[in-house]
Amino acid sequence: MTGDSSASSLIVGGPASSPRAPLPTLPPLALYIHIPWCVRKCPYCDFNSHTASPVLPEQEYVDALLADLDQDLHAVYGREISSIFFGGGTPSLFSAEALGRLLEGVEQRIPFAHDIEITLEANPGTFEQEKFVAYRKLGINRLSIGIQSFQQEKLKALGRIHNGDEAVRAAGMARQAGFDNFNLDLMHGLPDQSLDDALSDLRQAIALNPTHISWYQLTLEPNTVFWNQPPVLPEDDTLWDIQEAGQALLAEHGYAQYEVSAYAQAGRPARHNLNYWSFGDFIGIGAGAHGKLSHPDGRIVRTWKTRLPKDYLNPAKSFQAGEKALTNDEMPFEFLMNALRLTAGVESHLYPERTGLSLESLAEGRAAAEQSGLLQVEPSRLAATERGQLFLNDLLQQFLN
Repeated sequence: MTGDSSASSLIVGGPASSPRAPLPTLPPLALYIHIPWCVRKCPYCDFNSHTASPVLPEQEYVDALLADLDQDLHAVYGREISSIFFGGGTPSLFSAEALGRLLEGVEQRIPFAHDIEITLEANPGTFEQEKFVAYRKLGINRLSIGIQSFQQEKLKALGRIHNGDEAVRAAGMARQAGFDNFNLDLMHGLPDQSLDDALSDLRQAIALNPTHISWYQLTLEPNTVFWNQPPVLPEDDTLWDIQEAGQALLAEHGYAQYEVSAYAQAGRPARHNLNYWSFGDFIGIGAGAHGKLSHPDGRIVRTWKTRLPKDYLNPAKSFQAGEKALTNDEMPFEFLMNALRLTAGVESHLYPERTGLSLESLAEGRAAAEQSGLLQVEPSRLAATERGQLFLNDLLQQFLN
């Protein structure tokens, strides 16, 4: 959502907005920091990213991020941050000096957990060995590297600015800089991609021995170049073959699938993303960032920040573009659209603990989903079946009021 208006009023009144039970404990708290600039906008990208000018407003943007965080502090007093994720855009366009000042400012405001996970998104085309050594010294301990493909013709079709050799070198640079925990982002279902092409990319990624691989299908999203000028994508049968063969290859090499598009070595799932998917809390700062915060009285509020960087940096405009308190009727869908992406689902008790609503309130939708073969019949867990994973939208429809 966009806009620079002040926060919208909370929804009150009516049975859907009746008070929920106080939450017994608040969920873990994470911080998402959005840095919206890229060297070039990719034709498939629908994220809030903007082509960078020759000189980035690093100092002004860091100042704005800290001021934005200050306005959210009242809602998280006494809590600590378990993870931080720098997303974009391309956060690695920022200097280590700027990110260091930002992290120092964040830690002065909110305590860090002793084992905090701090992830930085980066693209191979922005890699410099000295820069990544400096990032590691700041306490950033995980990288997410946007590879997408190792094949030149596929990279060109995707509008990427790096080549296959740079993609391979990026993983080596990460390890040499001291990162023993990093993710490689890889797409499949690319223009004119064959099964052999897709598996070749996966084998190359596996050979680089990342701790985590995000492997997901290219989709055409509205408001992108690909949406208006669609490329020729593989047929459905080929897409299915790629999915099956790729999952088998990843499993063979010790990458366990724990979410629709996430595969990790033992003990290395992305903690920040697990927090999202298990309905944890997160502050979102930066242009277009979203947040979700739980309150002890049972209120759960989603927020979104001003989208355009020029507006976000304008002192006359509000950082927050809006907020919405989730109603009781919205809660099942909001909780399950994330939790059911996890291949193992979540333990059933997490629903009342994180929403303030009883597990019995899901009974009707749960029974229908189980009868449809989309939800596992397992009282202690909320988990999709293999069929439910394939037809997740159909599964979620059972919980819409």
